[in-house]
Amino acid sequence: MVLQQLQSMLARLYAVPNDYAVADYLVTDRTHAGLRQRHATDEQVLVNEAEDGLRIGVYVAEEVLQRLANDNPIDALSDTNIADYCTALEVVSHLPYLTWRAARSDSFSLLELELQADVDKYVAALCLFTAQCNGRFPKTLHERLFHRVRYHADLDEESSLRYRAANRYAARYCRRLDERYLTCRRTHPEAWLQELRSFYRLTHAQKLRRVVA
Repeated sequence: MVLQQLQSMLARLYAVPNDYAVADYLVTDRTHAGLRQRHATDEQVLVNEAEDGLRIGVYVAEEVLQRLANDNPIDALSDTNIADYCTALEVVSHLPYLTWRAARSDSFSLLELELQADVDKYVAALCLFTAQCNGRFPKTLHERLFHRVRYHADLDEESSLRYRAANRYAARYCRRLDERYLTCRRTHPEAWLQELRSFYRLTHAQKLRRVVA
């Protein structure tokens, strides 16, 4: 399953446990997920806090999963499947991060969650492209993932501001990663990986300080 493949990829990238499979929490029906039938989103992580811990569900639209099964980004990431890849990667990023933080009794913010997901989309895409294209990745990847984006029209103002801020911070951080570690004159993949793993483990405030430093 594509979701599980992407989840395993992120677990290896960040060297974090992969104990909670996305497939075990997956819901593909909007009604069963408690979403409005006309709800615009194709993905959402559903979280309820109970006395015994968090109750989590993962919604991904059935049509997205079908398209990904027919055009798997693990095999070939391209213009034809990158939008669905981003949809899938969003929930694949959220679930492990939530469970990892919860297991450590760490608090987190929604902005932190979205920022990490935007970073994950970019670095995972970069890894896929370099593996599939003999070590190269499109120069337009950063623009494609951070600047050619659209936001759901039915987002409330708070959510819209949060998504836009996460995009802006992630774009700045990933641009800096490219400049420091992946330029044509100096490529340091081990240092790039070490920085990513360090960033993943930072708190909300520490992440923002790292981005603007």
